[in-house]
Amino acid sequence: MFISFSEAETFLRNCKDAVIITHQTPDGDCIGAGFGLKDILAELGVRSRVVCSDPFPARYDFMTKDGAGEDFEPQTIIAVDIADVSLMGKYEEIYGDRVQLCIDHHISNKDYAQRTLLRGEATAACEVIYDLAKFMGVKVTRHCAMCLYTGIATDSGCFKYDCTTPRAHEIAAEMMRSYDINFARINRYMFDVKSLGRMKLEGYVSEIMEEHLDGKLAIVAVTQDMMKELGITMEELEGFAPLTIQLEQAEVGVLLREREDGVFKCSFRSAWDVNVSAICQTLGGGGHAKAAGCTMEGSLEEVKATLIETVRKALSE
Repeated sequence: MFISFSEAETFLRNCKDAVIITHQTPDGDCIGAGFGLKDILAELGVRSRVVCSDPFPARYDFMTKDGAGEDFEPQTIIAVDIADVSLMGKYEEIYGDRVQLCIDHHISNKDYAQRTLLRGEATAACEVIYDLAKFMGVKVTRHCAMCLYTGIATDSGCFKYDCTTPRAHEIAAEMMRSYDINFARINRYMFDVKSLGRMKLEGYVSEIMEEHLDGKLAIVAVTQDMMKELGITMEELEGFAPLTIQLEQAEVGVLLREREDGVFKCSFRSAWDVNVSAICQTLGGGGHAKAAGCTMEGSLEEVKATLIETVRKALSE
């Protein structure tokens, strides 16, 4: 059931002992949304803790260093930035059918929660949470502001993706004006600081990038063997997908990352008008029109063959 800000406020003001679930392979938006909401609930006198199926990457320590929260038997289950319960990882089995509130901005949201506060036009889940906090009249602390700014900055590609709304710029300006956040430091760690392995891989992209469908599709596949050779991890490849649409003719770009279990995580990007969320939904995933994802099983060649055929059909429609 989709709900309004007013209904979300009523729920949050009356909830107790909340678990906040973030999606597997966490990024800046889900972490910022999780810990930002945790701060907001604290202002309401509600205990909460943030959980994730995967460890939070070290570069987000400034948001997570004070801990994910207290240990208690949860009475309230909340999901943030999660369009589908399958993205909860190990927490799907524990909480997947018990989610009482989902706060999200993905147009592909499956409406799995008892209540869903969805703003599909928002740049990030953090944008929705900030607007909810202001609607409720709840104090936004400096830590909360840093969390929410980080989510908006990362999901907008430092405000350069076309998903970036005027509202995202307005919120960022308010964070800089009123909360004394070190936005330059945040942006440096989010977008500029890289491991030597990551930098080597970026230099290697021109050799491993494949063009298909007359250059309209670009694929970069990073296997476990490549990661081990370069000394990089899956989390270090976050933010890598936009490189796939830097090719002049590319309309769709796909980054394939092989997980340790051999399953490929596929991150799609659209350069212009192709709706990659619709493509990913046919493959069991989802996301935004210009940025979406799914997971696929099979050998690398099998996965690439399926992707090429799926994108070919989408381009011909």
